[in-house]
Amino acid sequence: MGDNQYNAFLAAVRWNADGLVPAIAQDARSGRVLMLAWMNAEALTATLQDGMGTYWSRSRQALWRKGESSGHFQHLVDLRLDCDGDTLLMRVIQEGPACHTGEATCFFQGAPSAEGWQHQTPPPGSILDSLQSTLHQRRQADPGQSYVAQLLHGGQDRILKKVGEEATEFVLACKNHEKKPIIAEAADLLFHLMVALEEQDLHIDNVLAELAKREGISGLDEKAARRPLA
Repeated sequence: MGDNQYNAFLAAVRWNADGLVPAIAQDARSGRVLMLAWMNAEALTATLQDGMGTYWSRSRQALWRKGESSGHFQHLVDLRLDCDGDTLLMRVIQEGPACHTGEATCFFQGAPSAEGWQHQTPPPGSILDSLQSTLHQRRQADPGQSYVAQLLHGGQDRILKKVGEEATEFVLACKNHEKKPIIAEAADLLFHLMVALEEQDLHIDNVLAELAKREGISGLDEKAARRPLA
């Protein structure tokens, strides 16, 4: 993006009296809202130029890059301007927790009660997030009581065999053009893929982050980039 394009983008923003605009950071993988901070024209330009979340500190009156002290950087995936032009939405890949308190998101205080605002564990950003958390917990479960524990205790070969079986059943359902079986088999396949990820100490977020990085890139170009050189 050239300087003229930056200028056109900046001109479309309705800056407040202090030359600032609120910027909401959202996890591109889970959809979870992470934080809200402020940007001026310089911070927005820096974010657009290098793809790293950069903001304006009202207390220090200085630019700050998210993660510059903690190492919890934000990699920009997508940037949106709302219909009124006075709020930015940044879809990012967040390294580590977003909040300076160490919480995954800054929005961890639940609805107030007689005792005031209560600390609550943020809800999962997606059903996949919730499911992966459950799979991880089942590592320690009794194999006699948990199917996931049976798979994980059964070893990699057993897990991969199930992935293969579910993939075949999904293909057959698609060949039969029956939507309900297709959906059911897709769910079974995704479930067992996530068990395989858990066995490898990986999270579905690792896969979603890879997909987010590829967003906006030609599939043919991305595939060519992965092809080993002859």
